[in-house]
Amino acid sequence: MSHIRKLFVFVKPYSLLAVLSLVTLTIMAFLDLSIPRLIEYMIDQGVMKNDQTVVIQAAVLMLGISALSMLMAIANNIFSIRVGEGVARDIREALFRKIETFSFGNLDRMNTGQLMVRLTSDVAAIKQFTQITLRIGTRAPLMMIGSLILMVITSPRLALTLSPLLLITAGLIVFFIARTEPLFLTVQQKLDRLNTVLQENISGVRVVKAFVRDEFEGERFEAANAELTQRSTRVMRFMATMSPALTLCVNIGMVVVIWSGGLRAIQGDMTVGEVVAFTNYLLTTMTPLVMMTLLSNTWAAGIASAKRVEEVFDVVPDVQDAPNAPALPPASQPRIAFDDVSFHYPGASNEPALQGIHLLAEPGKTIAILGATGAGKSTLVDLIPRFYDATAGSVQFDGQDVKGVTQDSLLAHIGIVPQVSILFSGTVRDNIRYGRPDASDDEVIAAAQAAQAHEFIARMPQGYDARVEQRGMNLSGGQKQRIAIARALLMHPKVLILDDSTSAVDVETETKIQDAMEVNRHERTTFVVAQRISTVLKADKIIVIDQGRIAAEGAHQDLLASSPIYQEIYESQLGGGVRLELEEEMSANGLANGHANGALQSKQEVNRA
Repeated sequence: MSHIRKLFVFVKPYSLLAVLSLVTLTIMAFLDLSIPRLIEYMIDQGVMKNDQTVVIQAAVLMLGISALSMLMAIANNIFSIRVGEGVARDIREALFRKIETFSFGNLDRMNTGQLMVRLTSDVAAIKQFTQITLRIGTRAPLMMIGSLILMVITSPRLALTLSPLLLITAGLIVFFIARTEPLFLTVQQKLDRLNTVLQENISGVRVVKAFVRDEFEGERFEAANAELTQRSTRVMRFMATMSPALTLCVNIGMVVVIWSGGLRAIQGDMTVGEVVAFTNYLLTTMTPLVMMTLLSNTWAAGIASAKRVEEVFDVVPDVQDAPNAPALPPASQPRIAFDDVSFHYPGASNEPALQGIHLLAEPGKTIAILGATGAGKSTLVDLIPRFYDATAGSVQFDGQDVKGVTQDSLLAHIGIVPQVSILFSGTVRDNIRYGRPDASDDEVIAAAQAAQAHEFIARMPQGYDARVEQRGMNLSGGQKQRIAIARALLMHPKVLILDDSTSAVDVETETKIQDAMEVNRHERTTFVVAQRISTVLKADKIIVIDQGRIAAEGAHQDLLASSPIYQEIYESQLGGGVRLELEEEMSANGLANGHANGALQSKQEVNRA
């Protein structure tokens, strides 16, 4: 229950409505408890004495109480629904904002499927818990306690006779509730797994179809679905035993009351009205207990979900601003330095992703990063904007450790085009100016022109107001990449990171993008992570990463002469052809004939070697 208490902070803004809900609930309980006493009065003073006036008065009064109780029930429902819906909305909002603070490392450990279940199913369970508590969960204990008190007042001896049965019933309830919570927790965990598989298949449906893995993925989903069904069935089967058990207790109690009370009424120790009232109070006592057990699945689900939601709130972001960290000065020069940097992913093997990295990127320079898949290229550039923090060493921006400045001020200087181009539903214009919502239309067009996106955007029926579907599904990979590049260029960043961002465009378009980015290049430092050798030929410095270390660095010509790894990459992509092929490819890259001659000579030297 501690998890529920921690979430009470979300109820505080609705405390007045919650209090009003509880007040109406209390009034309802007192009104309902008065009915058996009126029945007793009607029987003893009206029916038994043949007094029609008493019967009519009692009946009218009971009808009035019932009408008032109905009004209280309507008010209670209105208040409780407003509280429940408001709490659910606030928790969803808080969860979403909390997830936005997560570092990449936190997101690596908690996948999308799990977070989606917490934002939807778990929040819905907490909403149900809140509403049920304010509508029935509080009324049941009030009715039970009030009925017990009135039972003792009506017949202390008969109440004492029933006390063992009441204790047994209470014990059954505690047993069921204690067993139900962990069962519902496992159900939510299985729902996590089902949602993860579903999310993977929906987002990767093209891959599934391309590799004809429909049957395999169907079996994987079926397995997750079967596990969820099995767990849910087990919970429901367990819950199904509660109602019959408690109904048996109620029936035994009724038999005891009628038998014992009837004998006492015959002996003159009790009136018939008191026996009937006592019977009603017994039902009023036992019915809430049965009701509470039937609702225990809602409570158990709410408690389990509160625990899972609390887990998200308790996550501490791996990357945080240092206490009293200053903002990175706007006038900072884009000089990036890696000083003996090492990094390994949390939970990964002991083998570091990066080790002993020393690198200096001067303002206005283009640094290209080349290497095999998994060598650590993307990890290296991810340390600059603090998507991850270096395990050892420091990454510096104009001499300041990036850990010592605020993340927002650091990211304001950096433009990033990630490996996977993520677009959002909306218009093309909105996606380009995502980082600068106040950018003018002229600035948007200029950024699109630099990214070689203007032409295909202009051909769309609605141009820059054309609709972009979820994740840009109505655009090709190359179009999405160019829009993502335009989005980064529009920010006029001092540091531009292109993480394999032109892999889906042709060489000619890539060259035009590179030429356009030459404008004002002296004002920024550019990092280019690439797989294609043609992407890095113009770079001022090429870094070759191998198994997390810098294996070589230098200009293209220098690396051709000195780095076996670079030579191997070059040969695998540009080697084994004739001069004409090389000249055509170099021409497509916008290189002068002198560069082509030099590249050809270098290639021939490599071949001779």
